[in-house]
Amino acid sequence: MVEEGYGKVFVALDGTDQQDFVLARAIKVAANNGAKLYIGHVIDSTALESAGAYPVDLINGLESAFRDSIAVAVEEAKANPDIPSVEIMVRSGRIRETLKDEMLDAVKPDLVMCGARGLSSIKYALLGSISTFLLRSSDCDILVVK
Repeated sequence: MVEEGYGKVFVALDGTDQQDFVLARAIKVAANNGAKLYIGHVIDSTALESAGAYPVDLINGLESAFRDSIAVAVEEAKANPDIPSVEIMVRSGRIRETLKDEMLDAVKPDLVMCGARGLSSIKYALLGSISTFLLRSSDCDILVVK
């Protein structure tokens, strides 16, 4: 971690309506710290895996839709002189493993930000929470945006 603040801010976005608010907060935190901004999104392939295989076109379409949904905010972040760089990382796979192994372990951020997703109590009992997973498995600070 950078002594006086954060050098790398990673924001995990889930494609929900809350992601715009979470991304706006991450951009502000990155700018306030002069930090590099990493925007991560995992396309959950577990439902597709259970069907056997999934078409590449479907994954490409989901990635394109995600990138389009954040395009305006990304351009604003890239234009901000206080943010040295902005990188978008989109992968498909099981959310937890992909987020940790392919994104966080590669970036090694000083701060991870995510939204507090409102899962039903049944889904939470079965799936757990990404924010709880991040708290347990990350070596850096975690900020859950509500």
